[in-house]
Amino acid sequence: MSVIDKLASIDRRIIFLLIALAVIIPMLLNLVFIVRPSPIVQAIFDRIESLPPGSRVLLSFDYGPSTVPENQPMADALARHCLIKGHRLYIMAVWATGEAQANVTIARVVRGEFAEKKYGEDWIQLGYKAGNQGLMNAIFTNLKGMYTTDASGADINSFPMMAGVNGLRDFALILSVASGRPGLKEWIQFVGDRGNIPISGGTTAVEAPLLYPYYPKQLLGLMGGLQGAAEYEAALVLKYPKYLATSTTAVKNMGPQAVAHLVIIFFVIIGNVAYFTQRSKDKKSRTA
Repeated sequence: MSVIDKLASIDRRIIFLLIALAVIIPMLLNLVFIVRPSPIVQAIFDRIESLPPGSRVLLSFDYGPSTVPENQPMADALARHCLIKGHRLYIMAVWATGEAQANVTIARVVRGEFAEKKYGEDWIQLGYKAGNQGLMNAIFTNLKGMYTTDASGADINSFPMMAGVNGLRDFALILSVASGRPGLKEWIQFVGDRGNIPISGGTTAVEAPLLYPYYPKQLLGLMGGLQGAAEYEAALVLKYPKYLATSTTAVKNMGPQAVAHLVIIFFVIIGNVAYFTQRSKDKKSRTA
């Protein structure tokens, strides 16, 4: 039996074990690869960086616990960058599970790293409202009609940063961190195109290819999967090195993911080589 045949006949449990080791060992060794932001990710960073301090930025949490490894670093990095630049951050959720994820970012980043920022003046948690695309349509012209209170139930008009906010046209930038529908695509179709409002954000690696056609005309920029999140963190740390300790979650996770992908690619190649080798042998035996 040839080496190729032996590799092709490996018990699948051994393959699963090798993939597990490909993830565990880089994590234990703290393997970190150099990550550089691509133009589609750098575009988001540059827009937030160029907005004047005090600009209104809406960050929508449109995902749930199942995609936290990809989406949460994106949300944390975007919130961190907005607060570094002194923008007013408006937090909401189109997904029912999004409010809880927003609270994670609030605890970890907003309160954890920017304790000096005042609630109601520098940032606000609007929370979740049902309606999906209908909610987007409603708040496009009348945000306070849907959000009469913040997430804790306080009168929305009691917060200084809500003065002058009537609809989505009053925001300089809308960001969505999403993992499905409704998500970034709906923000583009129901808000960005309708009001010529800059839309950007991040989504899972599975969803990203569906959004690339919207870039750069309808979509300002896009973080696709863990790679996109890592690229944004790299851009942030390059500009603000003091956040190296807190803004590298995705960068650190790229090491195990990259090694695991190499192992998978290796076995895919071996499987294909074995298949075509066996097919060639069968063809020769039939013609003999």
